[in-house]
Amino acid sequence: MPLSFTTTTLPLFLRTLPSATMASSSLAIPSVSLKTLSFTSSDAFNKGIRGFGLKNGNPSRVFMSLSVGSQTQNVVVDDALFLDYKPTFAFLFPGQGAQAVGMGKEAHSVSAASELFKKANDILGYDLLELCTGGPKEKLDSTVISQPAIYVTSLAAVEILRARDGGQQIIDSVDVTCGLSLGEYTALAFAGAFSFEDGLKLVKLRGEAMQEAADAAKSAMVSVIGLDSDKVQQLCDAANQDVDEADRVQIANYLCPGNYAVSGGVKGVEAVEAKAKSFKARMTVRLAVAGAFHTSFMEPAVSRLEAALAATEIRQPRIPVISNVDAQPHADPATIKKILACQVTSPVQWETTVKTLLTKGLKKSYELGPGKVIAGIFKRIDKKAEIENISV
Repeated sequence: MPLSFTTTTLPLFLRTLPSATMASSSLAIPSVSLKTLSFTSSDAFNKGIRGFGLKNGNPSRVFMSLSVGSQTQNVVVDDALFLDYKPTFAFLFPGQGAQAVGMGKEAHSVSAASELFKKANDILGYDLLELCTGGPKEKLDSTVISQPAIYVTSLAAVEILRARDGGQQIIDSVDVTCGLSLGEYTALAFAGAFSFEDGLKLVKLRGEAMQEAADAAKSAMVSVIGLDSDKVQQLCDAANQDVDEADRVQIANYLCPGNYAVSGGVKGVEAVEAKAKSFKARMTVRLAVAGAFHTSFMEPAVSRLEAALAATEIRQPRIPVISNVDAQPHADPATIKKILACQVTSPVQWETTVKTLLTKGLKKSYELGPGKVIAGIFKRIDKKAEIENISV
């Protein structure tokens, strides 16, 4: 269920601990427990989440308790810490669908990239690099395999870039990052919000949970090419008039002008395909995915994700990471967990994300990982946008 979150522009601060406490516990790792977190729900079936709102007019702060030794102090975390970010160079990470047999071959020649695949093998229980480079395609395309494969391959691309002349300088210059759907997890790992290993465990579970949710109901996704988002919404409304509520469809991915993905029940998707020409769509393309991602059809996956996220240590990202849910960056770990849990049922606001980055003055982007899907989307939004692909 899409959510809107309350925000504020108050500065992040930690209430000062007594000097004696700090001196005696300089190596201690404080334990942090969430006390209050305010969210408001929003009915956004048609258009997805477009922004934030204030609950009862009060600025939202996240109050936490910080325990060091025997003393407890309050911490106020400002989730809006990055809200006024000024992007210069961005790292962009692809989502499911970017996978292709043969990806990951360059990892053999860079030890740090190869090491990521070795770590992945221990977590996944199979040889991921062998699957990426040799297939078979049917297995690599499955949700439970493709999601971990793209996550690892994309982060391996970072290591391949680092090994090149000037690569570390490029990495150090990056001041914002984001990823398409699954790619948001990759972006968070790059930004230090969680470890490579913890991110992979989350992505593995995410793929399994989404596959199970897809298996529980007959659903599908289709790309509608050649219409603006308002026309695609009208198409969805027309299709929904011809099907039962269980087969209703909605826009699931706001990718770029002329390319929007629709998700829902199989009968609803078929109705979209049948009516598309009458709405002057250039074409429709049925997507090779397990089911209706980024809709309420994925609701069964949410509880598993919530449990896994609750058990995962997530830190404040070192640079802004733009959320797919609301096209905004978030600093508070508890809020990031909430967003990741509802991301699978919320429309992807990629078009808004890209337009915002460009409007804010983004100079250059780098797409890291398999394929060139993101580069293509960028060029559809702004032909002059500078983007470089770092493949593996």
